Amino acid sequence: MNMDTKGFSRTKAASKTMQAKDGLQRLELAGVIGLNGKRTLGAPPRVIEVNLGQPPVPPGSDGLEIYLIRRLWHNRRWGSTIVVKHVTESKQYFLQDGGHDGEVSALCLSKYGKFLASGQNSTPGFPAPVIIWDMETCVAMKRLTLHKGMIRDLSISYDEKFVCSLGGQDDNNIVVWDMLSGVAICGAPSGNQTSITLRWVDGRNDLLVSAGKNGSAKIWTFDYKHRKLIQHQISLGSMRRNFLCSLFSEDAKFLFLGTSSGDIFKINTETKLFRQSGPSNRKKNPLGKGILSIIRTRQKSPNHIIVGAGDGTIALMEMTSMKIIRKTKFEGGITSLALNAAGDHFFVGTTRSNTYLVSLADFDYELRATCDYMKINDVAFARGYSDLFATCSNGVRLWNAKERNELLRIEVNGLICHCVVIAPDGKSIVTGWEDGKIRAFTPTSGKLMYAINHAHKDAVTALAITNDSKRIISGGTIGHVRIWGISKQTQTMIASMKQHKGAVNSIMVDDTDNHCVTAASDGSCIIWNLNQYNRESCLYAITKFKSAVYHPEMCQLLTSGTDRKVTFWDVVSANEIRITECTKDGDVNDLAISPDGEWFASVGNDRVLRLWGYDDAECHYIGQGHSGFVTAVKISPDQKFIVTVGSEGAIFLWKMPSECLPAEIEEKNQVFEKVASESKKMASPSKKCKTRKKKTVSVQNRPAFR
Repeated sequence: MNMDTKGFSRTKAASKTMQAKDGLQRLELAGVIGLNGKRTLGAPPRVIEVNLGQPPVPPGSDGLEIYLIRRLWHNRRWGSTIVVKHVTESKQYFLQDGGHDGEVSALCLSKYGKFLASGQNSTPGFPAPVIIWDMETCVAMKRLTLHKGMIRDLSISYDEKFVCSLGGQDDNNIVVWDMLSGVAICGAPSGNQTSITLRWVDGRNDLLVSAGKNGSAKIWTFDYKHRKLIQHQISLGSMRRNFLCSLFSEDAKFLFLGTSSGDIFKINTETKLFRQSGPSNRKKNPLGKGILSIIRTRQKSPNHIIVGAGDGTIALMEMTSMKIIRKTKFEGGITSLALNAAGDHFFVGTTRSNTYLVSLADFDYELRATCDYMKINDVAFARGYSDLFATCSNGVRLWNAKERNELLRIEVNGLICHCVVIAPDGKSIVTGWEDGKIRAFTPTSGKLMYAINHAHKDAVTALAITNDSKRIISGGTIGHVRIWGISKQTQTMIASMKQHKGAVNSIMVDDTDNHCVTAASDGSCIIWNLNQYNRESCLYAITKFKSAVYHPEMCQLLTSGTDRKVTFWDVVSANEIRITECTKDGDVNDLAISPDGEWFASVGNDRVLRLWGYDDAECHYIGQGHSGFVTAVKISPDQKFIVTVGSEGAIFLWKMPSECLPAEIEEKNQVFEKVASESKKMASPSKKCKTRKKKTVSVQNRPAFR
């Protein structure tokens, strides 16, 4: 499939600003960083059943990587997003229009990459649709509705004429559909035991196999003329296993079934009898925690299979003898495998949200992509620098905003980091941890600069740094607010203030470094005097405050919390100015105001980003895509994009609408567009211009962010 086809331009156009159902404009996605390889159920190699994504390149995709952003909750009206990513470039395209309105539970790409089938979870007893996407036009072709509750697995026949679907535990039915018409041809219950994996026989559209719990394995004959499925039970004797994934040999004479006990069953498809199990040298090469994924090699190494285990082991196995030839081990379980187009490398996706490219010849590998695999608690930009931002979860990560890749990772003995802030001078990344310590790291190497032990009795939940980078204000879970003096050699506590009775969730310092505001779960926001170290005023409301931010002019405050409202406050009188209902469902977790003060963004447990006008307090744009609670939001210093992070571990980058850009930036963009259009008209295709090479500055050599 060619990247220059009209389909992908339509995909990109479909993700741009468009009209939502409630009349609001949708924000355009600029990029997504996210992969959660965790799964509880098995799936074939091209149907990666994970909570957040499918990283590898399926056969026939011709250099494209398809993965999905799944929803962890399915009783909301916002749908999931399917993302198409180029492997070698940083381009991403998004399939949203006409998509799912629930958790996406299965994904399958056809052999030649023409069609994509996706299934979803629904409320038990309610329809769970299957959507067929045309990858040439990148639009939803058909919406197939017959199953109820959940789509467990999907498979498309080799000739791309039929798609079969497997329902969940409450449904447990197999249905064969016509791809073009979307009509259900026939169906049948998969059996008394719950089936987990479903797959067409390679090279045939009249045979398919299903397998699942307690030794349930069947080969089905699809009779298109009489519109029925005929089952043939596979005889396993007295052996009982839970099957998680399946694979056919190239000639379709043998079926390989991966089990939860770490062995692989080899079945003769003609006699429907058990042939042998492997690996034959299992005692020397154990595969722990089950076989989660399995693929077949092609011309580069024929008659071999690659298996991925739950303990992180990747093994190359010979089909005939079932003997392991070579293996390697990664961090986290191997939930997905797929060969590249050439067949000499394969991609690996793990439960630790890492994607590797592995050489088939010697199993030499490189890390291609990574992201957080746990809840992201906070996000922070450097002062006046939009190309880099930091996030914190089970560690601290520094990201390149343009390329959307990881530049630096910092982990501390498996501890959870609750908050992160980059010093205004760009010389340190200051973090707060669950063990009550404040740690500062260098932004270039991640080396520990200093640690403040016992900064708080429990966890450090909020941090802020004064504009001169000489003082740190921290908050803890029991309500203490403490001020620390920072120098090159020492870090001393200047003051400790205890007036909050709940966890401090947010701290922000004003431009003068004379005051700061803290928001706490006890229903109070306190404005502190940083010169006299006492309370100057206090704001009360019947809510648990989650966020409090100053307007750039420092005359007003915005607060949000569990009352689902955004409140405007006067800083001097500490009185409410205006109250706006933000959402009807869930807490409002965080707020961010644009540098020019004209717009502000809100996120919360309803998984939606909202962009508001500050003066009219009206929501103008919404962004949909997160599958978990959105925990934090930040607007870039140049006001060109918004970054949101969620409990599912995903990072979303949203383009700022043109009308929301500052006047200077908008004028520059218009000038650049005019110059670009004129240069295209003047350019001659026969003449080549010499381009001057730009000097690149390594992040490791950058002394500061500015």
